[in-house]
Amino acid sequence: MTSSDERSRKPRRRLFWLAAFIVVLFAIYSAGWFYLADRVKTEAERAVVELGGKGIKADCANLTVSGYPLSFAVSCDSLAYQDDAQNVAASAGDFNAVAQITRPFSPVADLRGPLRTVAPGMPPLWLDWDKLNATVKLSWPLPRGVALQAEGLSGQTDPSDDTDPVQLFSAGKAAGQLQPNGQDVVYTGSFGDLNINPDAIGGRVLPALDGGGEATLKNGVALIAAPPKSLRGQSVDIAKLDLSSGTARVTVSGPVSVDADGLIDANLTIKLKDPKAVAAILAGAIPEHKGEIEQGFAGLAMLGNEPSMPLKIVKGKASLGFIPLGKIKPVD
Repeated sequence: MTSSDERSRKPRRRLFWLAAFIVVLFAIYSAGWFYLADRVKTEAERAVVELGGKGIKADCANLTVSGYPLSFAVSCDSLAYQDDAQNVAASAGDFNAVAQITRPFSPVADLRGPLRTVAPGMPPLWLDWDKLNATVKLSWPLPRGVALQAEGLSGQTDPSDDTDPVQLFSAGKAAGQLQPNGQDVVYTGSFGDLNINPDAIGGRVLPALDGGGEATLKNGVALIAAPPKSLRGQSVDIAKLDLSSGTARVTVSGPVSVDADGLIDANLTIKLKDPKAVAAILAGAIPEHKGEIEQGFAGLAMLGNEPSMPLKIVKGKASLGFIPLGKIKPVD
């Protein structure tokens, strides 16, 4: 055998082992993909059975796992949850979540409406949208973030045979994100072109509103894991929340807490932009206090076009600057 023959065989041998290595990797990947698909179905069925043992009905109709080999997708024709003991129920249309092979820990999900909900102390609601999707950044033991984006939102009371639905609101767009920060949870969100139906607020009229901001729920990780039955003992740090319409804008920031007796404590700063425009909106929404509103905001306008003032609440007693506002009832 000549040396040239030996040299020609070496590249072919390397190519053979490379191909074999790729085949083995693909076989391992395929086995893992199908194992995970089977595990998803098994765990979903087990969760439904466990909830059923507690008297809770849950369903992910026609659960399907697909997308092999370039993605991993989980879909259901509909979602449903019903807990008669707590008088809580929710149902929605088809659900689809997809994780691409290049971003396995960042699945994207979309849900089709309407979302129908029943909860204690609230009328049955019917929420719908043109588009709703969520992005999750998976991690352990908690996701690094959950983000929601929606377009064409609307809400109404759930129609039934004996009552006509009441339109509640519509919004052109809305977005929100939850992100753990140590033991706290940070919320950031925004909405645009929010229209509240006058029939939903006693015939009062509000213009289209935009809003957004950021707030931190203290000890939020534990609260999400085991939702409390009461607001007592909870606290929120508002970095910035604002509401605007045209040139009018109201911005609120500061800490708010509820003590064990349900009394609210807060140390807030309220900033106004164009106080006269804010007064016009409030006077239209609360016409029975139009005179007081116009008089009070006329004084604020003397402080400039963007005045700010402290709003303090101590054990339920509220004051705006040096002006007492009265007492707030304890919350549950």
